[in-house]
Amino acid sequence: MFEQRKSLHYRYELALELMDGNEDVIKLLLSKNIIRQNGTLLELDDNFLKFFEEILEVNEDINTSYINENIRQVKDEYMLYFLQASNDSERFKYLKAVKSALRKIGRITMRNIVDLNRNIENAFKTEPTYKIKLSKLENYKLKLEAIQQMIVQTEKLLNEDALTFFKTATDEELKYIKTELILDLTESRQNLIETRKQIIEYINQVKYQSKFIEKLRQLKYLRDQFEIKHKTNIIEVLSKTHSLAFEAKPFYSLKLSLESLQQEDVRKIIKKVINNYHTGVSPRKFVAENLTAVDLKVETEKEIHINLYEVKKNFKTSGKHLFDYIYEYKFPREVSFAERVTIYCQMISIFEDEFVISENFELHDKIEYALIYPK
Repeated sequence: MFEQRKSLHYRYELALELMDGNEDVIKLLLSKNIIRQNGTLLELDDNFLKFFEEILEVNEDINTSYINENIRQVKDEYMLYFLQASNDSERFKYLKAVKSALRKIGRITMRNIVDLNRNIENAFKTEPTYKIKLSKLENYKLKLEAIQQMIVQTEKLLNEDALTFFKTATDEELKYIKTELILDLTESRQNLIETRKQIIEYINQVKYQSKFIEKLRQLKYLRDQFEIKHKTNIIEVLSKTHSLAFEAKPFYSLKLSLESLQQEDVRKIIKKVINNYHTGVSPRKFVAENLTAVDLKVETEKEIHINLYEVKKNFKTSGKHLFDYIYEYKFPREVSFAERVTIYCQMISIFEDEFVISENFELHDKIEYALIYPK
């Protein structure tokens, strides 16, 4: 019955079939006011319906009054009673109530924002009537402002109104709950910024679409009555309009790449098209020139490779720190200072576990480097 709570046709016979014909179970649920009967239809009691929606977090209603009541109870009752209590047992009872209320405020605030975003999306995308859609979005905008005001009241409670209570109640769990609630409120405030932008954009789109549809209906009526040319300036407007919708459809030739043209199946398609058109033009074949002896000559390029493992091996027996060693190292080819700095960084990155990186630094040609020694 809960799965079909939005349906108005849950019949008594269906419930009897689910109970395998055991009518006593249905009568028991009716006597306990768990379900209610309306003629041949059954429905879940509102209290149980609300309970299941809250537990399963599928309630679509945005309820800010519940949190406002929690804020009032925390401020005017629980915290006040805690400060007035004369023994530890009473203080613990009211402190527990404050913790529970603060947890609910953070959880329900985040839940309300999620429900609000979902309802806004559903109203804009699924509601077919423009007036109802606009009314729903305007109401959701009011609910957004109510949630925002509720966040402000909660932050004021935590940071201003209840300073005496938080200083008196030296409880570690309470401090943790307060910190988590402040983080939830900050995240909620940031989410509401995006929600406000989205709902304003949706409202503007609905208003624009509504005006456009209304104007379109008027034009259609005038056209059906054959009065559109005499009661509007449509001829003048269309003569000045150069929109793409009124332009001839452009034709763009398709240019294949050289790689595609070299494929055998593409060549067959081109020949087939030429035969269909009967142009009488045959593709001209170009013969490539013969290769010369210079083209056939093999050219080789030599590159001297720097073996970092060999550099590391010699570094371990050098007795110098790494930068000085690389700066003075005789490489098999000419190596610039910038390239030596690069080799220094590569050595550290590759052989970090085999070096001792000290906390001392030196400066060379405006470059500060760490003193690094072998292990």
